[in-house]
Amino acid sequence: MANVLTRLANTIESRKGEDEKKSYAAKLFKRGPEKCAEKFGEEAVEAIIAAAKGDKKNLTEEAADVLFHLFVMLSSRDVKFDDVLKELERREGKSGIVEKAERKKKN
Repeated sequence: MANVLTRLANTIESRKGEDEKKSYAAKLFKRGPEKCAEKFGEEAVEAIIAAAKGDKKNLTEEAADVLFHLFVMLSSRDVKFDDVLKELERREGKSGIVEKAERKKKN
């Protein structure tokens, strides 16, 4: 199932420079990284509202939109999905509290 995320990330990456009349991702890329980030934020808020309302179906749909727009935003800033996965692997098995404290020590 996780492979669908890798395929999605690769598809979105391949849309850079494509015809914006044929690709929604290409249209977002054309508008710039700031617009990609803004659109991600809008989708995240919609997911939050669905969660607050307890609307499971809508939350599922909005969560898919959030993932799509997250990948567009990452790609717009040349952040590779593989690098995000590596960071998650680095954190795997650690308490979030411990991991956050370690990051604070580095900064």
